[in-house]
Amino acid sequence: MNENIICVILAYLIGGVPFGLILGKFFGGVDIRAFGSHSIGATNVLRVIKEKDPKKGKILAIATALCDIFKGVIPILIARAFDVSLNTQWSMAVFAVLGHCFSPYLVFKGGKGVATAAGVLACFVPAEVAIAVVGWFVCGKVLKISSLASLAAILCFAVALYFIHPQMQGINTYAPIVVIIFTIIYKHIPNIVRLIKGDEKKVI
Repeated sequence: MNENIICVILAYLIGGVPFGLILGKFFGGVDIRAFGSHSIGATNVLRVIKEKDPKKGKILAIATALCDIFKGVIPILIARAFDVSLNTQWSMAVFAVLGHCFSPYLVFKGGKGVATAAGVLACFVPAEVAIAVVGWFVCGKVLKISSLASLAAILCFAVALYFIHPQMQGINTYAPIVVIIFTIIYKHIPNIVRLIKGDEKKVI
């Protein structure tokens, strides 16, 4: 099998590892898919586990976020160390996010992809990701609605990308980034519906 295809498949399989579910079960004693938003991401880990143990909830949420970030970053950095082509690295980025959102270990269900996307995009456009993180943090602090903060971060990222990288060197296309952004937005459709209705819950 072609080495580039192997890299992409591995990125998808690693990206699909549901760390939120694993950490929630082993250290929180709960299947987070059965409660809250039913997502496997850090926000739902915090929301569900903090009801029993606020301190543990915060620790496991941070651990989940870090694992979700690095499961996207590490394969790309390894591929870069072995001089894998830039096009393949971008494909790995896309499939790492798809793996998280549509995990092969969870019958193609998964999380929202925000943390994994932040990780993989930081490998290529770190300045834009840093700006997006600031937007996420400010919106999250002020409004305390995780989904709205994530959507605000996407907007900040897109605007920053337009000004900082009007052209993507090496691949000459925004296609991988567009796929990642639209995947995240697609996974947030239920949240967007609740936001419109005013039913979206805050994370306090």
